[in-house]
Amino acid sequence: MIRKELTYFLTAVMFFTRIPIPFKVPYSHEIMNKSQKYFPLIGYLVGGMAVLVYWVTSYLFSADIAIVLSMVSTVLLTGAFHEDGFTDVCDSFGGGYGKEKIMTIMKDSRIGAYGVIGIVLLLLLKFLALHNIAELSTSFLLVVMLNGHITSRFHAATAIYTHRYVRDTDDSKSKPMANQKLSYSSLLFSLILAIVPYILFDNWLFIIAFFVSYIGKIYLTMYFKKHIGGYTGDCLGTIQQVCEALFYLTTLTLWKFL
Repeated sequence: MIRKELTYFLTAVMFFTRIPIPFKVPYSHEIMNKSQKYFPLIGYLVGGMAVLVYWVTSYLFSADIAIVLSMVSTVLLTGAFHEDGFTDVCDSFGGGYGKEKIMTIMKDSRIGAYGVIGIVLLLLLKFLALHNIAELSTSFLLVVMLNGHITSRFHAATAIYTHRYVRDTDDSKSKPMANQKLSYSSLLFSLILAIVPYILFDNWLFIIAFFVSYIGKIYLTMYFKKHIGGYTGDCLGTIQQVCEALFYLTTLTLWKFL
């Protein structure tokens, strides 16, 4: 049992990060599918990296540089996996009309104007939100960073439970993982992983930010369903990126005005 769960977790690590695994991990579509429930745990790894890099570099540089370096570290750790999905969605929905055209553009590995503009604005938005939070409290910033990465990945996982995967091409990276809906027990397990920081840090601001960012997930999945009938792997990456930004913005707003 423990060995199976470890296999599922390591599969998620290999799929979503560039962390090398020093031994061979069994692979199958079933294993890929069952690794879905460990999405939030990947958030712990990525968010933990962001926190560590910020904490170390803040002693050497200004807060702004430390934030940029922490963001760079997460991009390097994940290979810009979700950011790439976000740019593909910006290009496809920005330049495509109708499901067929949208899906065709989404498969194109080249980045267009919509993708460039979208990712630049998104990264700038996240940087400015974190910059403003850092001015309020450094310790609060570190907790927000960690929670943002964990929560946004849980929200992306819920899309696998609530909606249908629509990309049928065999070369799709996400098809083996998303061709079967997340089970209720796996969703519950994923939720437990996601809410642990909320229990440890016990701050009502995070609870509100959790639900506000989830509303963002609901809107995006409804939008995707309307235009293409469900979601793709790129759509999941978009959900993660947007929900992360929404989490930062919500906690910043609540901290400043409430």
